[in-house]
Amino acid sequence: MKAPTFLPMNSGAADARRLHIFLEMVTASLRRLLRLEITRVSRSAWNGFLMLSLCWFAIAAVAADQPVYENDFQKAGVGKVPDDLMVIEGSFAVKAEGADQFLELAEAPLDTFGALFGPSEVANLSVAARIYGTNTKRRFPTFGVGLNGVGGYRLQVAPAKGRLELFKGDVPVAFIAFAWESGNWTCFKLQSRKGADGSVTVEGKAWKQGAEEPKGWPLSFTDKEPPAAGRPAIWGSPFSTTPIRYDDLVVRKVE
Repeated sequence: MKAPTFLPMNSGAADARRLHIFLEMVTASLRRLLRLEITRVSRSAWNGFLMLSLCWFAIAAVAADQPVYENDFQKAGVGKVPDDLMVIEGSFAVKAEGADQFLELAEAPLDTFGALFGPSEVANLSVAARIYGTNTKRRFPTFGVGLNGVGGYRLQVAPAKGRLELFKGDVPVAFIAFAWESGNWTCFKLQSRKGADGSVTVEGKAWKQGAEEPKGWPLSFTDKEPPAAGRPAIWGSPFSTTPIRYDDLVVRKVE
């Protein structure tokens, strides 16, 4: 009869230790896998959040840059005034020249005339337009754009003075030299921004169509007592006894 084989007295303890070590290794591996999955999920969630944020900011930026009013008169009835313009005074009508349409102020009578359009605001608004005029000998027109309605701000070219002028109501508040060319379109931009103290800063610029737009705002005025809310406007004085044309009216919000 074969004698039974006995395990050493410490073999059970050794097996237990080996089992314990094996279980620790398995547990550690499971923890690493779990952390990896959590990291992957976290990264995926973060990437998704980041993409959604970027999309939101892109949409907000595009929305902020969208005009709140624009009119190039291409769909307007010739010989009429568009319904979304309110004529203050003057004989305005849409005219056509070839495929182009524009709003025209008649050459008479000799006075200052205007039309309002877009939303009524106190500040944080910009208006842009292209305006065309001609002189006859020593007679020159004046024309421009405005904010805050009839008694608000006005940016105008005064060719007889060789100036680009900024007005509050009928009072000039700033001007710079400006070389206007008869028979060319002039581009205008005028904007207002409300400050923390309640004041309004008005900034303007103009340039010949086809030339580079001026950097910054060469004309600026800070108004401690801004006028009431009002709509953007176009203005004109046909002192040269020739029509004044307006096109590409655009109004935007200013942040």
